[in-house]
Amino acid sequence: MHIAISGNIGCGKTTLTNKLAKHYGWEVELEDVEDNPYLEDFYADMKKWSFHLQIYFLNSRFNQIKNIKAANYSTVQDRTIYEDAYIFASNLYESGNFEERDYQNYLNLFHSMTEFVEAPDLLIYLRADIPKLVSQIAKRGRDYESSISINYLKNLNQHYEDWISQYDKGKLLIVDVNNMDFVANTEDFSFIVNQIDREINGLFS
Repeated sequence: MHIAISGNIGCGKTTLTNKLAKHYGWEVELEDVEDNPYLEDFYADMKKWSFHLQIYFLNSRFNQIKNIKAANYSTVQDRTIYEDAYIFASNLYESGNFEERDYQNYLNLFHSMTEFVEAPDLLIYLRADIPKLVSQIAKRGRDYESSISINYLKNLNQHYEDWISQYDKGKLLIVDVNNMDFVANTEDFSFIVNQIDREINGLFS
């Protein structure tokens, strides 16, 4: 199976991805954040580095999907290739941080790639409001994320809600994490696992 975790910056995707992998014995495909050579430059100057950053993420995600497709084991993936285009690139374009020709070039590449992509068997969307996101971002203390604006997070959240409301590529599980702490509270993690179990059982019924 291919399970994917989606959601805004700071919603807990990576943490949940790792915890689910350990719980179920799944392999992990994490988002390439630490080794991304454009990320710090991007947050310092979004307009200049948007195209470079998005192309890097798009290529990284496509390679992850190739690995998942070729594998004979279940994998949980941190963020999907669809989010790269429909959430982040779209938001950057609409906010004036993505030149028209670069955006169209990016979309052409995205559409070419997705002809060879299968959607995950189960998409898990972690819904989180702005206060939760800000708190989580501050807690992990990445220097380059200190410049993320509230408005940027709000716009991303709106793009996520629009995308999720129309998502039709496979099974979808929405988890509201605003009042959850699935790291410190085992009951919260168990609640998520129980929901996933029901969805997974449906995949095989």
